[in-house]
Amino acid sequence: MRFHPLKSFDERYDDQIRGRLAALKPGFYTCMGAAIRHATAILSTRRTARRLLLILTGSKPNYLDKYESHYGIEDTRMAIIEARRRELTPFCVTIDETAGDYLQHLFGAAGYVMVRDATMLPRVLPSLYARLTENI
Repeated sequence: MRFHPLKSFDERYDDQIRGRLAALKPGFYTCMGAAIRHATAILSTRRTARRLLLILTGSKPNYLDKYESHYGIEDTRMAIIEARRRELTPFCVTIDETAGDYLQHLFGAAGYVMVRDATMLPRVLPSLYARLTENI
């Protein structure tokens, strides 16, 4: 699993952070369960009114071995349940056109949104973030 921190809680949102975001490229596998567990461990240390775990993905959970089958979906689902038990709010944004086949099972009907065109993410994400964090 690769986990790329883009901005720590102590860093200001500046040109360096924007550069990290701009440099993101797709690749490798989508081992969501492990990444969600790692992010949950990090976010669980934060004492805030709301802890949003925003997951951006382009494909369903998969890996080289058995994780690509039903196991990957169920492992991810369990990681989401574990995150919720630790009082995090997991929410998924995907550009995967087949996401309807599995995301409702993972996140529930209101726990994800599909964006058909990745170039729309810069427009969609700010308003989505505002909606998810209102009433804090």
